[in-house]
Amino acid sequence: MRADDLIERTRLRRKLSFWRICALLIVAVAIGAVAYSFGSGRASSRDHIAKVRIEGTIFEDEKLIERLEDVRKSASVKGVILSIDSPGGTTTGGEAIFEEVRRLAGDKPVVAQVGTLAASAGYMIATASDHIVARQTSIVGSIGVLVQFPNFTGLMEKVGITLDEVKSSPLKAEPSPFNPTTEPERAMLRSLIMDSYDWFVGIVADRRSMSRQEVIVLADGSIFTGRQALQKRLVDAVGGEETAIDWLETRGVDRKLEVIEWKPKETASSFLLSNTAMDRLASILGYPSGGSELIRQLGIERLFLDGMVSVWQPD
Repeated sequence: MRADDLIERTRLRRKLSFWRICALLIVAVAIGAVAYSFGSGRASSRDHIAKVRIEGTIFEDEKLIERLEDVRKSASVKGVILSIDSPGGTTTGGEAIFEEVRRLAGDKPVVAQVGTLAASAGYMIATASDHIVARQTSIVGSIGVLVQFPNFTGLMEKVGITLDEVKSSPLKAEPSPFNPTTEPERAMLRSLIMDSYDWFVGIVADRRSMSRQEVIVLADGSIFTGRQALQKRLVDAVGGEETAIDWLETRGVDRKLEVIEWKPKETASSFLLSNTAMDRLASILGYPSGGSELIRQLGIERLFLDGMVSVWQPD
């Protein structure tokens, strides 16, 4: 064979080897992604205590609700620890998760273990459990509801922009950020807020075995440390995960069982938006690891809070 033919054959062989390696890597990644999507967050069949994290701003999280339902249906789960670290969020989101936790507590003993914070809708969810444990310096409370909206009228006047509108009635699409808020509009909002506030107070009174008046005294938006919350009967014990396991043992759960965290199920198609990907992006940007933490640091989650919210320090 000519020298040119030998060189060409060698070049083609190297190309073929390169593409074979790429194909093998793609197949390996695909198999790993599929295996992870089926196995992520789903514990083994052996008996255990399930741990479910509820962190960050509360929304009507369908994946979290589905995960709680899976925990409820799992015969291998003998008890549940809700690890809560949340400032609250949308009122409807807290309501949806509260109801799912109550369904779960109807089948298995559930204890809430508060980390740094369980305020507003975060505390609402904690009350759905059968027992609440908080650290001595945890922040608990902020029982209440609010509606916030911007007012651009001053800016519009400076820029020289006016808004013309035709509507069926004065309260349609009000309050608006483009008009000064009138007293009838404020009265409408206050009626909306107070109705949800009464509902929230009723939940706390029922779940904490307190009178409505006792809850109203505490439901002025105040926050408390874990020690203060214990004195005010907003939590049942001070401690961490071991204290939560101690309580589960009183409900017939073997304390020697392994605590296994049920994590969100991630698929290959959602990898770019997964916590793993967000962890890597967070490390590149110099933020603490954790997708929800990165979103919180960037303030993105606050852009999506709409309607009535039950949240501590939304600004």
